[in-house]
Amino acid sequence: MHAYFDNAATTPLDPEVLDAMLPYLGQHYGNPSSLHGPGRQVRSAIEQARKLVAQLVNAAPSEITFTSGGTEADNYAVFGSVRTLGLRHAITSPLEHHAVLHPLQALAKSGETELSYLRHDEHGRLDLGHLEELLATKPRSFVSLMHGNNELGNLNDIKAIGEICARHDAIFHTDTVQTMGHYAHDVQQLQNHFLVGSAHKFHGPKGVGFLYRRGGVEVAPLIHGGSQERNIRSGTENVYGIVGLAKALEIACRDMTAHRQHVQGLKNRFIEQLRAGIDDVQFNGLSAVADQSLYTVLSVSLPPSPISEMLLFSLDISKVAASGGSACTSGAQLGSHVLEALGADPNRPTVRLSMSRLNTEAEVDYAAAQLIKLYQPVLK
Repeated sequence: MHAYFDNAATTPLDPEVLDAMLPYLGQHYGNPSSLHGPGRQVRSAIEQARKLVAQLVNAAPSEITFTSGGTEADNYAVFGSVRTLGLRHAITSPLEHHAVLHPLQALAKSGETELSYLRHDEHGRLDLGHLEELLATKPRSFVSLMHGNNELGNLNDIKAIGEICARHDAIFHTDTVQTMGHYAHDVQQLQNHFLVGSAHKFHGPKGVGFLYRRGGVEVAPLIHGGSQERNIRSGTENVYGIVGLAKALEIACRDMTAHRQHVQGLKNRFIEQLRAGIDDVQFNGLSAVADQSLYTVLSVSLPPSPISEMLLFSLDISKVAASGGSACTSGAQLGSHVLEALGADPNRPTVRLSMSRLNTEAEVDYAAAQLIKLYQPVLK
């Protein structure tokens, strides 16, 4: 059996999504900027996709910009806000994805903005009182705090964060890469100025994402050289990717309740089996707290053992695909900046098991058994 539990890194492409994309990989090949028939045909497909994505997050089509993925969308929000709006102070947390942390740190290093980090507890809960304090001192700041943490699975209350930001005239960007397609997002009920999506996190194609930018927030483009995407993002559009993104998000939103019940059941099954089979197993952050973490992510902290350095390799040999943390640092010698910020024991290896609607109970049982088997000889 093969058991794939690295869905936070990427999900399998839904066959229904592939079917929607195929015509734009073959017979519909026009450039969407061309005025002739083939060009107009694919232009229409892009705009239909834009309307659908906008509808699914309750936005206006003009507020949706297609990008190469979540990282570009995050960068656009960060650099565009600080530089165009002249925001001299930015607030984030040390638990953010590098797609947010690295741009903000680059801006701070260049002196374009001052950067403050929000306090959090040992489980990764953000101190929103600290956010209020920082904004009271320096209103009209740029605030970037993610909805769901890609390593821990912790969920942040972005509605409450948005309300705090609104009280202080702050610009609020939230990285929703891990929650788009898994949780409902209604931008009319939030106070955010930016949120993002990446298609391959919800069974769409890689290399395409989108940025929601609230109407009236004008920021300069990152990429110059064309008038595509209403002069916001130059470059010929990834037509088949955009079509696939919209279809994948449509499917995810259509069947979200059933998907959530199924995947939460798989996560609960993992927790029960690992607790029963491995002494001193722990779960990082709020990963094992159902109503405070992503139902798709379980971050497992294992006891120190001689197999720690070979753990992911051993699982791979057993045909279990998992991650040691963020997919962006998997296989690197550097440890997880998120776990380090929590003060996690560096001697305890971490396995991130991330699930999707395509996983089965049989796969959970198999993967849990393989992990337990690796530890039983050590623990005895």
